[in-house]
Amino acid sequence: MSSMIPTGRHLCRAEAHAAGGDQCRRPKLSLHPGSLHPWIRLGLLQLLWVPVVMPATTEALRDRALAALRRAARFYAEQAAIHGGYHYAYTADLSWGRSEHGVGKTQVEVQPMGTPGVGLAFLEAWQTTREPFLLEAARRAARALVQGQLCSGGWHYLIEFDPAKRKRYAYRADHNCASGAFNTTTLDDNTTQGALRLLMRVDRELGFQDSLIHEAAIYGLDSLVKAQYANGAWPQRYSRFPDPKAHQPKPASYPDDWPRQWPDPDYAPYYTFNDNVIVDAIDTLLEAARIYREPRYLEAARRGGDFILLAQMPDPQPAWAQQYDFDMHPAWARRFEPPAITAGESQGILRMLLILYAELGDPKYLQPIPRALDYFRRSALPPPQRPSHAWLQAAAGGGPVLARFYELRTNRPLFFTKGTQVIVRGYATYRADGYTLTYSPDNIITHYVLLLNGRWLDRLEQEFRRAASTERSKLKRPDQLYGIAPWSEAPEPSPTPAEIEQIIAAMDERGAWVEPGYIGAGEPLVSVFAARPMLVRLGNQWLELSEDQTLEVFTTTQRPLDKVIRSRTFIRNVRLLSRFLRESVVNARPTNGSQ
Repeated sequence: MSSMIPTGRHLCRAEAHAAGGDQCRRPKLSLHPGSLHPWIRLGLLQLLWVPVVMPATTEALRDRALAALRRAARFYAEQAAIHGGYHYAYTADLSWGRSEHGVGKTQVEVQPMGTPGVGLAFLEAWQTTREPFLLEAARRAARALVQGQLCSGGWHYLIEFDPAKRKRYAYRADHNCASGAFNTTTLDDNTTQGALRLLMRVDRELGFQDSLIHEAAIYGLDSLVKAQYANGAWPQRYSRFPDPKAHQPKPASYPDDWPRQWPDPDYAPYYTFNDNVIVDAIDTLLEAARIYREPRYLEAARRGGDFILLAQMPDPQPAWAQQYDFDMHPAWARRFEPPAITAGESQGILRMLLILYAELGDPKYLQPIPRALDYFRRSALPPPQRPSHAWLQAAAGGGPVLARFYELRTNRPLFFTKGTQVIVRGYATYRADGYTLTYSPDNIITHYVLLLNGRWLDRLEQEFRRAASTERSKLKRPDQLYGIAPWSEAPEPSPTPAEIEQIIAAMDERGAWVEPGYIGAGEPLVSVFAARPMLVRLGNQWLELSEDQTLEVFTTTQRPLDKVIRSRTFIRNVRLLSRFLRESVVNARPTNGSQ
């Protein structure tokens, strides 16, 4: 069966069939070369007006994938959105939504798997199909972020839309900057950086003509630059900008000693690699420099890269810590984040050094990599006689096992014991035991990964060798990037027809992917996490609470729904459908005529 590059007629036929009808009720737009990467467009130009061989099954699957993409996107944009923003998850009937921070019908989440991630999924689908409603959905998500931008330039974890509750926040859109309300920008967990990614990319797609989105993007980027310390680092969060004369460049060093008991520090202003704060900030500014052709964004990214060089610890541990105090010593953050060398965030730092070399061309960014890789190879842990569940998880699939934390100078792996945690609504969290620093990998916390698989060492070494031996112009990334943190996204196999079939089959009639789970309608009154097996008494009945289980008590007799709709799943499936549609066009085999 022969086919031309997909036309509006093909796409319309697919949606009409999916809807159970036999006519095209509204004009449809096509997958066309202008929606794709430049290198894809070049290939498509060679195919224009030339018939291509496309197996009937592939063409039919492409039509069904497009119909599924439309249906899923319309469902999420029209029924799950709250003022254009999104939660992490919803009950299957959409009566309740919640995230790590946002909850209910007047709040949305700004962390990546909330509003920014969903908005970017819409945008990628638009770039593939040029369906106008997809661009509008992305624009509405960006507009939701505009409503949550703080006067300090960035975002908190959530956005509040209730008019009375909004007064608690110094929202720029409400002209509430002088009120003394909450005004702390967080760079933790890619929150502000991810929000800026969506704003920048939507701004570009709209031709920089949406003044609200454009001004919010520029204000946020300029604030991110102003929040950078003179040495090139960023704090975890901020409400005011630092003195430009303070925090002059200084290399990292080991402290004479450090407290083994958590000192409960104010770590927010520390120089922070934790959760990839600095790496995400650098990459956001690299992308901003391309989109806006603005040299000061590129210069700020360069200063961030120079801080990475300063922060590499000297021998015998030439890697990085999660955070540094103002003396450039590794420092405590949360009670399970000690002054230590980290095999976690160091991965992101090493990958960013490769990107900085590709983007800026300075070989100094490659110099720290061999020493760090060699150090981590020497730091692999020997298998224990009785491996714990955490160890088995880290070792799955082969490869060396690394500790997340290594003690300064001695390089002994550091862990934290599991603890019983009690949360009572309206009161501070109480930890009955645990969270003790230990050298043993037994009975350790599981909510925070302390053992890592070291397969990334081989991948990074391959990337380093390629960078060192390849002409730099061939290393630069395309102008159009996908994903919330492009620096971290390793190449993945193309989605197979079987995977696409599964995605389509898993949708319900609304266009939703419903999964097991519950999110509850409100916070529990009491929550108890069991670090070890415990007994629970309910009236005269004794129940056993297993290790790692959580007991929750709600102030309602209505049982929460046990089916949920997750934004993470929506984002993943929409991106896979979009990629399949792009590649199904590119991979069509040209011929000299139809058959």
